[in-house]
Amino acid sequence: MSAVLGIRHEDKYLMERRAPLTPSHVNKLIEKHGLKFTVESSGKRIFTDEEYRQAGAQIEKDLKKCQVIFGVKEIPEDYFEKHKTYIFFSHVIKGQPYNMPMIKRMIGLNCNLIDYECIVDERNRRLIFFGRHAGLAGMINSLWSLGKRLRRYGFETPFVQIKQSYKYDSLKEAKEAVTLVGKQIAEEGLPEELCPITIGFTGYGNVSNGAQEIASLLPMKEILPEELTKLDKWKNLPNNTLFKIIFKEKHLFARNDGKTFELQDYYYNPDNYQPVFEKYIPHLTVLMNCMYWDDRYPRIVTKKYIQKLFEKGRPKLTVIGDITCDPDGSVEITHKGTPVENPVFVYNPFTRKPTSGFEGEGILVMAVDILPTELPRDSSMTFADALTDFVKPIADADFNKPFENIKLPDPVKKALILHKGSFTPDYRYIEDFL
Repeated sequence: MSAVLGIRHEDKYLMERRAPLTPSHVNKLIEKHGLKFTVESSGKRIFTDEEYRQAGAQIEKDLKKCQVIFGVKEIPEDYFEKHKTYIFFSHVIKGQPYNMPMIKRMIGLNCNLIDYECIVDERNRRLIFFGRHAGLAGMINSLWSLGKRLRRYGFETPFVQIKQSYKYDSLKEAKEAVTLVGKQIAEEGLPEELCPITIGFTGYGNVSNGAQEIASLLPMKEILPEELTKLDKWKNLPNNTLFKIIFKEKHLFARNDGKTFELQDYYYNPDNYQPVFEKYIPHLTVLMNCMYWDDRYPRIVTKKYIQKLFEKGRPKLTVIGDITCDPDGSVEITHKGTPVENPVFVYNPFTRKPTSGFEGEGILVMAVDILPTELPRDSSMTFADALTDFVKPIADADFNKPFENIKLPDPVKKALILHKGSFTPDYRYIEDFL
């Protein structure tokens, strides 16, 4: 018999409005498989209680009757109950210290944990993700930030017409707004003093592709990283064209011994590599940081370098859209993720302190760490499309059986981090972080 499934109210962030399954997906699962859903009442979720009720779900103030609970972000420690199964983004696989108390609580209550981030195919590609929408919202926010920051420098540009992502009713409306700005730039141009405006993207996965999707709505010409450093010397550059540059690992890092960059060697032996991205930074107007990073790898933007850059005067680099958003990570000046309601700060390279908002000396950083929730309906629909086929097997799984005997699709079983309060074989390394 299938377990009763719960969809929880998101409470980690004030502006978190996403859902792992939408009313339409719930309705399809009820009609096709006869599954039972209880939805925790929420006044802020993008989909209303009434929408779920009409889809066939029960609406309750809690999920006490549910054995399997789907969420999006991390769950408060006092929310967990004994022997239950939780599916959410736990952010524990890097040993993140801020989530170790949460995982300890789950261990103590003999819980099961499935992490969306670890649901991958045989080539280790993620199957369920919000990445594209993080890129979409991050690029919209960064163009909005650019307009605001340039205005404080005394430049009026069409970018000021762009709003923060969450203020649009849909992705379609946001794209239409950016497209109009692109048409105005194409027709009227941009201030000569700012040109050429260049936007660099680190990474080439779902996040980067989402960001580039928005950037492509502007009059954009792609050039190679090798061309970027010579762009200022090009003759007769148009003021109604922006330039896009995609940086891969080979542009960001070089071997310490001077030998040719090898991608797989870099992944396995990052200590053998040093950052070389600094040669490109002075030529960028906007840096969109969209790549995967953990603390084994070198940083691409350091506090020391940003100070050195500003000692020569105000640089071309105006905005960093840090979608990767690792605190003190690949972009070291990102001290923490920012909330939707207070999305940007200016990092002062001399005091090494951030100031919320658009004012002050330094680099403006947009580092919202829940960017997909700024496009909550679109991102939830896409996420649920990917999740739906796994819901019935999860509902039917008998988690009381030994780990090796649990019947789950391989991608989901790979993502089972805790089973009855114990780390499964692939995740025992996390014990070292406890």
